Amino acid sequence: MNITRENIDELNGIIRVNIEKADYEAKVEDVLKDYRKKASMPGFRPGKIPTGLVKKMYGKAALVDEVNNLLTQELSKYLIEQKLNILGEPLPNEEQQKEINWDTDTDFEFIFDIGFAPEVKINLDKRSKYPQYNVSVTNDMIEDHISAYASRFGENKPVDAAEEKSTIRGNIVQLNDEGTEKEDGLSAEMALISVDVIKDDEIKKEFVGKKVDDEVIFELKKAYPNDTEIAYLLNIEKEDVEKANGNFKITIKEINKFVPAEINEELFKNVYGEDTEITTEEAFRAKVKEEVAEAFAPSSDYKFAADAREILVSKTKIEFPVEFLKRWLKATNKEITDEQIESDFNLFLDDLKWQLIKDDLIKSNELKVEESEIIDLAKEVASAQFRQYGMFNVPAEHLDGFAQQMLSKEEDKNRLYNKKMEDKIMEVVKSKVNVEEKEVSKEEFEKLFEK
Repeated sequence: MNITRENIDELNGIIRVNIEKADYEAKVEDVLKDYRKKASMPGFRPGKIPTGLVKKMYGKAALVDEVNNLLTQELSKYLIEQKLNILGEPLPNEEQQKEINWDTDTDFEFIFDIGFAPEVKINLDKRSKYPQYNVSVTNDMIEDHISAYASRFGENKPVDAAEEKSTIRGNIVQLNDEGTEKEDGLSAEMALISVDVIKDDEIKKEFVGKKVDDEVIFELKKAYPNDTEIAYLLNIEKEDVEKANGNFKITIKEINKFVPAEINEELFKNVYGEDTEITTEEAFRAKVKEEVAEAFAPSSDYKFAADAREILVSKTKIEFPVEFLKRWLKATNKEITDEQIESDFNLFLDDLKWQLIKDDLIKSNELKVEESEIIDLAKEVASAQFRQYGMFNVPAEHLDGFAQQMLSKEEDKNRLYNKKMEDKIMEVVKSKVNVEEKEVSKEEFEKLFEK
């Protein structure tokens, strides 16, 4: 076997792979012997089929398989040993590759086109300005956050008279046209009604001011036009809602009003745990301000990364083997059309350019992602997911369990690895360029993503 390379120019080359009979003959013979042992054919005992017949039946297929396997293995080995940094994969040369006759040829020549990855060297310096947008935390944002905490740990408390925000529990019965309880009518004990969700304003007014043991007669379907709400209220199947016509009477047994938690030490402990060091409203507000700022940090970093990529891609001039890449895209995406390749090719080149830029930054700064860093990131992701549901003090063993669950999936593990490596790349960029801190309002920040 002989493999040679010819460089056409700095971006394109040709590889020739010559395979002779001696390279594959013994392997093919071994395969055919194995076929002879296992093959079954009427008129012959197992393992006794004539060698010539086996070769006639399976020889061509065995030859094709072994030559192709040998070609794949040796070509990959050559690319690694020669440390060739190529783009995509080698493609059969359309002009010089001769047609192969598997019936008569004993020596084979395979000719491939290759596209070289251009050399990229990124120089970062303090003359380059990169924007970092930070959202200004306002008092309204702090108050909204505190109100959310107070609501989360608030409770329903009994009140004497119903208000628009009250919830009412009572026994509901369906009435007939005469206003008396309908025999075999729909009913429910201790049904729950939230006054503020009643759709009809006149009916809503009927409830406001009512007290325990008072009665309210109202048209249920007018108060709740949604069948699902009526089914839930009466604890019936949705298909039975059609029977809920006419007036219903509720006898009020309980009136409650939701009262948000007071801003005190009890709330601080509910939010941050019994061991929290926050004991004053001033410290609580400072902590909330910090949380609001932290909530915007990932979006701020994402925007910085997007802007950094755009700046680096636009200012880095790289020449590519364009025609080779278009052929490679067509060869590896059978459904794609020439028109699609042309329309999206610049975006593809930008993605490819960004990958080469990242590769150089990783190499020149000796960036690595350790297993422990991936585990820590998985815990951070798990913790953030818990916080979305108001769980701020999740035990460490639970976070470990969710992290291990994520890492058990190869796709999730690769995603975490790529995220961590991207973060490290951005840390390098930030350390070597002039980062311009820009404080913006929440509205201004959101508009940046509309561009």
